[in-house]
Amino acid sequence: MAVLRRLLHATVRSRPLVEPAKPEPSILDRYVSSAPAAQNAVDIFVGEWSSSFPEPLREVAAGSIGLFEDSRVDWAIEQFGGVDGATVLELGPLEGGHTYRLTRAGATVTAIEAQTTAYLKCLVAKELLGIPNSRFLLGDFMRYLRDEPEHVDVCFASGVLYHMRSPVETIALMSQVAEKLFLWTHVYDEAVIRASELLSPRFTRSVPAAYEGFEHTLYRFDYAESLEDKGFCGGGAAFSNWLTRADLLAALDRFGWQVGAIGFDEPDHVHGPALALVATRKH
Repeated sequence: MAVLRRLLHATVRSRPLVEPAKPEPSILDRYVSSAPAAQNAVDIFVGEWSSSFPEPLREVAAGSIGLFEDSRVDWAIEQFGGVDGATVLELGPLEGGHTYRLTRAGATVTAIEAQTTAYLKCLVAKELLGIPNSRFLLGDFMRYLRDEPEHVDVCFASGVLYHMRSPVETIALMSQVAEKLFLWTHVYDEAVIRASELLSPRFTRSVPAAYEGFEHTLYRFDYAESLEDKGFCGGGAAFSNWLTRADLLAALDRFGWQVGAIGFDEPDHVHGPALALVATRKH
């Protein structure tokens, strides 16, 4: 009996502890019990915002980047001689900050966003701030551009070209839809990239490419662990392709754009050399 008791005791001690079952999610978790407030809407995507809000919502906790007060937008508007009454196609609005800025200057904006969370954040921002004369569409703007869309005065493409897999095609398609262009993008510079511990591992290879006879080089950028970030706001694939500055400017020229001004030229930008430019359609 003593032997049997020892065996039973040993069996009990070796039996793995069963963890208590986690409560199943409840539909009631989706209800807000506090009084209506802007913060409640923003907190639907807590930890996922890039932008901070302007007045009168400056105290609302969101992101840290001032995209609703972005001086690059003001610079573009000034270079264009104003956008009052202009129609604008915005590619990749992210959270609506630039849309807000453009409409405040008098533009009517159609903004196309492919990332579902970013699209919903645009709608939250539109409700909280009031962004009149704007329409947000959910979908792939490349599919939209390929479908011969309605012509607009301005194509506004901030922070999107370096997220594309076929950036030269994007440049070509933009030239078919608008008379003016604003572009802010990163560009590839071998010396700068290879000197960066942050960027160098992300660029795994380069390949020669051609689009409608325009020959260029694509530098593959892998998003890697960034894809695990709740606030990820890159392209819709595991990688994108960057252009050099020389290929960027040559592609703009080849597909009918005349660059009028370059600003915010930052060869030492922490996330890679960057520049902004405005261009007009050559006729």
